[in-house]
Amino acid sequence: MSEPSAPLLVAIGEPMIEFNQTRGDDPSLWLQGFGGDTSNMAIAAARLSHGTTLRVAYVTSVGDDAFGHMFLKLWSEEHVDATGVTRDRHAPTAVYFVSHDAQGHAFSYLRAGSAASRMNVETLPMQTLRMASALHVSGISQAISTSACDACFAAIDVVRNAGGKIAYDPNLRVKLWPLARARAIVRATVAMADWIMPSYDEARDLFDASSPDAIVDAVHALGAPIVALKLGAQGCLVSDGQRRERIAGRRVDAVDATGAGDCFDGAFIVRLLQGDDAFEAARYANVAAALATTGFGAVAPLPDDAAVRACLVEAAA
Repeated sequence: MSEPSAPLLVAIGEPMIEFNQTRGDDPSLWLQGFGGDTSNMAIAAARLSHGTTLRVAYVTSVGDDAFGHMFLKLWSEEHVDATGVTRDRHAPTAVYFVSHDAQGHAFSYLRAGSAASRMNVETLPMQTLRMASALHVSGISQAISTSACDACFAAIDVVRNAGGKIAYDPNLRVKLWPLARARAIVRATVAMADWIMPSYDEARDLFDASSPDAIVDAVHALGAPIVALKLGAQGCLVSDGQRRERIAGRRVDAVDATGAGDCFDGAFIVRLLQGDDAFEAARYANVAAALATTGFGAVAPLPDDAAVRACLVEAAA
């Protein structure tokens, strides 16, 4: 890792091997890739900050299997520090499938009993967490098991006590846990977090609010200082508690939205850590997320900083 004074972004969660159905003439063809919301976020952040002093690290557990080894190789290639990753000889690396139809994309999971779901407080890399400038947590990280949820809260406590920021994406998956429990855990986490990045559809259920402004109000009421509400192709609504701005989406030739929200999270956090205000960070993240939809899979189309900057310049021209 780089010098200790360099900013460090740490993510905690579950990586998943991805099989994405292509849209060619043969729907039986599946493209193997990588996914898992927090892993996607970490890779997006690493690509967007490559060449700067900002470092990115990931905390999880993978199976001591071929898929787990593939992830370790991927993180090394993407400049994501994986010293906080443990290998579990008794549990597999999770897998999911993405299928596509006229309504969009649908997910099917093989994740029960995954190595990441067996994370616990005892396996946390405390030294890495104490060094973190920011910790990114997802509702999925909390939903995969009780022990993983406990590990997330413990990691939050360590980072907060050391003076770091907490970034949170509720990323609701009702197949993973009951809505009542999700609401309780999400709201408790929002109260501890600095930067909240929910998506509109899930936020309606989590915060009992229907309009974007009402959702942002509800999140602020729980104590969150900065909210970036993702609105898909419509862009995002950003608020710092004093100012509120609707930022339009970037029009692109989208083919697969898998991982776009995770890319937004990574871009938003990177820019905040590098000194942008919430509105500058969101404009940058909006473009990064749009570019992430222009290829298949959650990781392959994630852009680098040069690609995002070029689009921002083009939009301003």
